[in-house]
Amino acid sequence: MAKERVLEVRDLELHYFTRKGVVRAVDKISFDLRQSETLGVVGESGCGKTTMGTALLNMPTPPGRIVGGQILLDGHDVLKLSETEIRRRVRWETISMVFQGAMNCLTPVYTIKKQMKETLRQHREMSRQEMDARMKKYLNLVGLSDDVLRRYPHELSGGMKQRVVIAMALFLEPKVVICDEPTTALDVVVQAQVINLLKDLKDELQVSFIFITHDLSIEAEVSDRIMIMYAGRIAEIGTNEQIYGPQGPAHPYTQRLLAATPRLHEEVAELAFIPGTPPDLVAPPTGCRFHPRCHVVMERCSRDDVGLREIEPDHLVACWRCFND
Repeated sequence: MAKERVLEVRDLELHYFTRKGVVRAVDKISFDLRQSETLGVVGESGCGKTTMGTALLNMPTPPGRIVGGQILLDGHDVLKLSETEIRRRVRWETISMVFQGAMNCLTPVYTIKKQMKETLRQHREMSRQEMDARMKKYLNLVGLSDDVLRRYPHELSGGMKQRVVIAMALFLEPKVVICDEPTTALDVVVQAQVINLLKDLKDELQVSFIFITHDLSIEAEVSDRIMIMYAGRIAEIGTNEQIYGPQGPAHPYTQRLLAATPRLHEEVAELAFIPGTPPDLVAPPTGCRFHPRCHVVMERCSRDDVGLREIEPDHLVACWRCFND
């Protein structure tokens, strides 16, 4: 039985309006997120992963602006709501975000309790006892004790701060949580703890996650489906098995990313690399945006854009080599 779609993104466009020109950071991307699913988002720096995450909250970083598309939460288009409605009904209520770098998200002169309380006051009418009970519940849920409420951010380790931010993203019980590089700058032991925590929370709370990272090995552990982004567009979307299984991915970009990842149980003579650099999104290449760096490029790749098409159930690819037309 197919799971319910909690988020539908249709032809989403977010551009940065700069002196050099318009940067097409997110360029007509479409995807779905299902209930209790983790969708991994992978790609090189500058491909639009974080920009897409902030767009889903309708809070683009200036000078960015959403210029087209739809973001459907429970069938309602977020982009048609006023800023006041988005604050009350969407952000942290229906969809929340764990931003990269927990220390940057926490005010250093406020205790954890004061910061969590501010968010609750904006969204809920609760007594002091009810607020205390909810804060303690979600801190305990992420493996932290009640006494963390009395501490300041500088008194916590990196892993503890990350857990606090995850608790704050969850304690209004949203349906969708976006995790932007939640394990960056953490040691491997704490990374494993955070990953296991997110997997447990998904099953326990029936939350859907969008997990943004550069690390394909982490995505293999965390995600149910993987979305590969390149130069503001989606190159490939597939299930974990379709991307990491014996048959392997279909898009040349995904293939090279995997070939550049060390394997623990396989002997690889030499890691692959992708020559060149990602394109300038003020004036992106015509056709497929990956064609200047592609190792199997064809003549039509530089001329025509194939778009994202399905090659098998749940597996969509934007590459001419996968189609005969």
